[in-house]
Amino acid sequence: MRIDLEKTLTGKINDLPSLKSLVQSWQSEGQKVVFTNGVFDLLHIGHITYLAKAAELGDKLIIGLNADSSVRRIKGESRPVNDQNSRAAILAALFFVDAIVVFEEDTPLNLISTLLPDYLVKGADYSVENIVGAREVIANGGEVKTINFVEGYSSTSIINKIRNQIS
Repeated sequence: MRIDLEKTLTGKINDLPSLKSLVQSWQSEGQKVVFTNGVFDLLHIGHITYLAKAAELGDKLIIGLNADSSVRRIKGESRPVNDQNSRAAILAALFFVDAIVVFEEDTPLNLISTLLPDYLVKGADYSVENIVGAREVIANGGEVKTINFVEGYSSTSIINKIRNQIS
């Protein structure tokens, strides 16, 4: 069996209006939608573990992916290492990821308020009261969950390790 890789990958990458319709369809079928967000610049085992645990919370996993312009504002001019199209395609290749939406803002509040997932997930370094969109998800009957990170893994530490080896 041949897989149309390009169609499979790009089929998971959505604009917000299309994704809103898809989420409403999934929820009308009784499926639980999980949302998380991030930069996911250099995908590593910490990311994979976090995303897999998030996916286990429901039936459909959506990732809000920071656009390149958003990443530069948050992390500085040297980031991202990989552009948003590459990052989105890599995430789309994960079998447990159902949809990706790129956002330009510094926070995913608009995405979360529009999509109203059943579960909003962030890393355990956040407290629920500090998670963007938590209030909106809870007010809509959803839940906010935090997931512990795998110690010792971050894109920043990988970038620094590479820089140190080059120097």
